[in-house]
Amino acid sequence: MPYLTPTLVKRVSPSQTDITWNDDHFSSYPSWYLRENCTCAACVEEFSGRRKIVHGNIPSTVERISVAPVGNYALQFVWSDGHETGIYTFEYLRKLCPCSQCLPQGLEDPPESVLNPGSFEA
Repeated sequence: MPYLTPTLVKRVSPSQTDITWNDDHFSSYPSWYLRENCTCAACVEEFSGRRKIVHGNIPSTVERISVAPVGNYALQFVWSDGHETGIYTFEYLRKLCPCSQCLPQGLEDPPESVLNPGSFEA
């Protein structure tokens, strides 16, 4: 299988990012879904790999402020909740693809608001 890279990253809206891949696959990511699946040290416990951010901790209203390439292997997003440390490798983004082919069960929508968006247990 060839190395997967985006051929187009498109900001559809602050709440949606679309990626067309070099194998012609198309992925459309809700912002809350990407934010909820961040793999940085603030969101995932370093030694156990346990997620600190679980489904329902990120409201559906979170928005992507910006996106930038990281070398030739990843994207980095800045979110409206102030979070900006996550790096999403192309491989990881492709694994997260929520299309009906990649995720037949679909996404479970998050709440519109949460008490402490992005909070987690220490």
